[in-house]
Amino acid sequence: MNVVIISKEKYEEMVGKLNLLSDRVNEIIGRREKGKLSRWMDNQDVCQQLRISPRTLQTLRDNGTLAYSQIGHKIFYKPEDVQSIVRLVEDRRKDAAWRGRTI
Repeated sequence: MNVVIISKEKYEEMVGKLNLLSDRVNEIIGRREKGKLSRWMDNQDVCQQLRISPRTLQTLRDNGTLAYSQIGHKIFYKPEDVQSIVRLVEDRRKDAAWRGRTI
């Protein structure tokens, strides 16, 4: 077993930083519970709402049609941005149906 000895000042500094981190985490959790962070949609939510495939969603991101934010490997969308392209997706679907294709 290894033992590490630190000064009282360094210990109190470390405890203070951990308390700040704990406060920040609690603040983020509180905001999520108030709905500020829960408003974001993920890929599955968007695909279900727009009735499109994940590949079509990728195309919408690639060509700049749909704005998104990425945290790590997870992609998020604002519901208002998704709503703004509902008509575009529906128009494409109608056009494809008129031409005898499916989207």
